[in-house]
Amino acid sequence: MICTLCGQQEASIHLTEILNDQMMEVHLCEACAQEKGTDFKTHFHLGELLGGLTGAGAAPATAGAASAESAACESCGLSFEEFAKTGRLGCPACYKALSRVLLPLIKRVQRSSHHAGKKPAHLAVSEKAAYDLRLLQERLRKSVEMEAFEDAAKLRDEIKKFESKSAKKGKKK
Repeated sequence: MICTLCGQQEASIHLTEILNDQMMEVHLCEACAQEKGTDFKTHFHLGELLGGLTGAGAAPATAGAASAESAACESCGLSFEEFAKTGRLGCPACYKALSRVLLPLIKRVQRSSHHAGKKPAHLAVSEKAAYDLRLLQERLRKSVEMEAFEDAAKLRDEIKKFESKSAKKGKKK
């Protein structure tokens, strides 16, 4: 968005004021904001924020972490260090190339690496069943990763029951 006053620079400060049920928005660049006497400043850069979440700049805990952070995308050449500075990936292949570093970040920020999205309260029964099955499969995968094989066996049996119920319902229709 362009600055409302100068019309030239990118606005970094966005003010909204409501007076007498009238909403007025003002978008200012830092230079115009300083001229007008506001003491608003952009205190952080998105890359710095993401770098803090990923632990960039801190000493890597393991040699594996160091090699993951030195990884680069084969398609566009973007390195993890560049991603930490800018907060942007270079291309779709970056997700796979930097996955060892990105997945923990995504899990920390979004609490999951799997997008569940919002679902309406009156979700169709078949869609809810598919959603529940995916959740069970994800729990099974995590149990196997953590080598909790007793839990994994229980989840496997639960998935089989779930799938057999779904098959029976499918035959009735």
